[in-house]
Parts: sequence; structure tokens; C-alpha cells
Amino acid sequence: MFTRPTPLERLSRLSAELGVDVWAKRDDVMELALGGNKARKLEYILGYAVSRGYNAVVTSGALHSNHARLTAAAASKFGLEAHLVLYKHRAGVEPRLKGNMLLSRLFGARVYVVEDSKRVEELVEELRVELEKRGKKPLVIPVGGANELGVLSYVDATLELLEQSHAQGFKPKTIILATGTCATQAGLVLGLRLLGAEDVEVVGVSVGRPSSYLVDRCVELGNKAAAYIGVEARLKPEDFVVLDEYTFGGYGVLAREVVETMKLVGELEGLVLDPVYTGKAMHALIDLARRRALKDPVIFLHTGGAPVLFQYDEEVASL
Repeated sequence: MFTRPTPLERLSRLSAELGVDVWAKRDDVMELALGGNKARKLEYILGYAVSRGYNAVVTSGALHSNHARLTAAAASKFGLEAHLVLYKHRAGVEPRLKGNMLLSRLFGARVYVVEDSKRVEELVEELRVELEKRGKKPLVIPVGGANELGVLSYVDATLELLEQSHAQGFKPKTIILATGTCATQAGLVLGLRLLGAEDVEVVGVSVGRPSSYLVDRCVELGNKAAAYIGVEARLKPEDFVVLDEYTFGGYGVLAREVVETMKLVGELEGLVLDPVYTGKAMHALIDLARRRALKDPVIFLHTGGAPVLFQYDEEVASL
């Protein structure tokens, strides 16, 4: 579903601005539906689905979900019926047909919007049952593709990244990324352990949840993925670094500081960030670099999400 490897490029002007050697792993430029880290996970997950005769998928996420958009696109390529349950992640947010929501509809997905996230699991189960009654074989994909297969896709990506950095003549000391449903960070940490590169620190930047919750979730997902392939990783909470001081009030909350970071990086590098995920992670990178609290060379894992920017264009423009 995408060309490997995705680019690893030096952000030379940002590096000069910060006095820190910064590189970007461009998982935002995958061919599938404007790209993003969920494409890696879906390659594994839908490969599993197709090989076992599933012909429909049901998944969930917030109104601006990158995972939902890419699930819809990947499902269309494989001829699977896609059902997306999207929830309003904060009061006052309306389901406008822009960005990821628009793309999901264009890819033929059935989209259901619920007011309360507590209703999501119930509706997902109702859809699964309804599809089975219709003679379908549906696969329920967890939010964000956060399961063992999703984690393993980033174990694979870790090898790709280290091979690229070696070819460029350096070894990263830090990898920084936005952390939401945890499979990407769990995969990177597990991959580094399996490859004997545990001296590379992975720094997750929470996009909303407390770090304690995210660390526990990373441990759970990482160990489950290791067991799935028959290895014992014994990952522990101390193996994960997740910062939760850059959430600016919670998931989906847009902040002026993040928009200013998006503008800075856009002006310096022509790099598109979004206000919910990658903008917050880059804001953390810049803040840590300016405080000399970041070991370099550092790789910023660009997890995609450009359509989110257009879904919240008015809010971003007002900040």
C-alpha cells in the first residue's frame, strides 16, 4: 500500500534554528490516501483480514480520525465493506464534512456519528452483529489499529529507520513522536529491543491522556506483540517515556502555541503539521531542544494527519 522505505530527511533549517541535529521520518508521504502511520498498521491488519476471509471491517475514532480515513481507503482497495463509528471528542465540535470525514465518505465508508464516546463500543458491537446477520464476516479493528499487528508493523519500521540512518552516517539518540493509542511507540521500543539498540530513547508526546495510562498501555501492547511472534520482551513501565505536559488541556484541544509551531516549521521546512497530533509532538521537540533537554541526533517520526488541518481550518486560522 506504500513504497518502502519512506523518506528520512534532515531538517537542515530547523536544525540550524535549534542548534540540534533534527531529522524527519516521513511516514506522512505514503501513497495511500495522503499517508500516515496508520497505513503501516493497516497493511498488517488488513493482510490478516483478507487472508482469513473477512469481507467487512468496523472501527472507530474521533471525528477527525486519521485511522478511520485510512481504514476506509485500505478497505476500498481490498473490496471490503467499511463501517466507521466516530465520536464527538469535545463539546461544541460539529461533524462538518471536511478533511478526514470528507475523505472517508469519498472512499465509500458508512459513517456513524455519536455524541458520547461511551456509546462507541455499543454501536461497534451492534454493527458487527448486524453484519453477521447479513451474511458478512466482519473484523472489528480497535481504535487506532492498536493491537499486536499494529505494533509489529512498527517493529518492522524500526529496522527500516535504523538502516536508513546508518546509510546516512549516523545513529539517532532520540526518536520523538505523537502518542495517542500507543501501538506506534510500543512498536518502536519493542523493535529497538529486538535489534539490540535500546540506547536509542523513544519519547512519546501525549496528545491528551495522562502519561501513566499511556505507559501502561504501551507495556501491555508491546508484550502482547512480542508474545504473538513467540518472543519474550519483558517490557516494563520504565522502558517507556511519555510526556503529558504538551496536551494543552486535552485531546483535540487546539492551542495557539501549537499553531505557532506549525507556522515556524512550515516556514523553515515546508513541512505540514496538524494541530491535534504532529503539531503537539513538534512543539515538544522544539521546547526540549531549546532547553537543551534533548539528545541529538533526533528523529521526528512524522505520523501524518494533514487532513486534520483542513477539518479545523477555521479554528486554526483564529489562533
